[in-house]
Amino acid sequence: MRLKSFHAKTMSEAMKAVRQALGDDAIIVATREEEGGGVRVTAAVEEDDQYAPSAPRVLPKPVEPEVDVGELVADALHRHGVPAALAEQLIDAAAGLDTEDATLALGAALDALFNFHPLPDGTARGPARPLVFVGPPGGGKTLTIAKMAARAVFKKRSVAVITTDTVRAGGVEQLSGFMRLLKIKLHRVDDPEALGGALEMSRGMDIVLVDTAGRNPFDDQEMAELRALLAAGEVEPVLVLPAGIDAVEAAETGLAFRKLGVKRMLVTRLDIARRLGSLLFAAHRARLAFCDGSIAAKVAEGLTSLNPVALARLMMPGQEKAAPKAAKPKAAAAAHAMSSPSSRTLP
Repeated sequence: MRLKSFHAKTMSEAMKAVRQALGDDAIIVATREEEGGGVRVTAAVEEDDQYAPSAPRVLPKPVEPEVDVGELVADALHRHGVPAALAEQLIDAAAGLDTEDATLALGAALDALFNFHPLPDGTARGPARPLVFVGPPGGGKTLTIAKMAARAVFKKRSVAVITTDTVRAGGVEQLSGFMRLLKIKLHRVDDPEALGGALEMSRGMDIVLVDTAGRNPFDDQEMAELRALLAAGEVEPVLVLPAGIDAVEAAETGLAFRKLGVKRMLVTRLDIARRLGSLLFAAHRARLAFCDGSIAAKVAEGLTSLNPVALARLMMPGQEKAAPKAAKPKAAAAAHAMSSPSSRTLP
């Protein structure tokens, strides 16, 4: 330890001299007033501290919070009201992907448990099988057909639109208004025989779309009438189901329409529904493939093909930005595969 004395007129000036000479670590040993005036301060400092330069202060490196992907996926599934048994299967499937991206992990789980088979947009060679849109009342079938027709027109594909919804007030008028804007002739039919004739006239078109009246899936007579309508030609029925309804009811609705040959499900109201668990439960119970989704009310846009990652993003918006690290190469390859339309066959 090294001692040093400082003389000054006032105590404040003496303390300032101590700090300047010895630094802030100096220890005041003694102070006294001088007979001739002024004060004397004796301070001490460690010998090494006096001469050694101050070492730069190194701040500890912040520790990145550890991301529990399984917990994030579990929270998302709980938030969307996915039934416990199905949620457990999805969490187990998500745990098998080597990634810290929770959205990618959920997408991998969805890819493992569900099928994704987008509807044709007319880009494939040769005409596709006519699509008949079915579902409960108020599900959005008419608006979906308008969006499908607009998408095909924008891609310069030939489109035929047929409606069998001639009883509901305003049903034909609504669709007719959309078709006038798109310059597409709307064919109106009232029974299976007329539908068969309209389908025959539409042969050779790139896309043929058929609207139907909403049917109560738990009314045997209404479902029998719909079955007869579907038997009018070689058509594919597509279930249009809105998001945000009760999970059990959605599953029972899916099962009822599955008995009519439905294999694909188009989901609507994705822009306003906050919980999508009912859609997962319906697709799982009825063994339905996801095809497209309606994400906006505008006819010219808002219809998009669904794939595992797209559905995961809808369920976990903004989660990718919150992930601290990018997906590992193996996971990135899996993401690319899932972002492409699924090549799996329908169940």
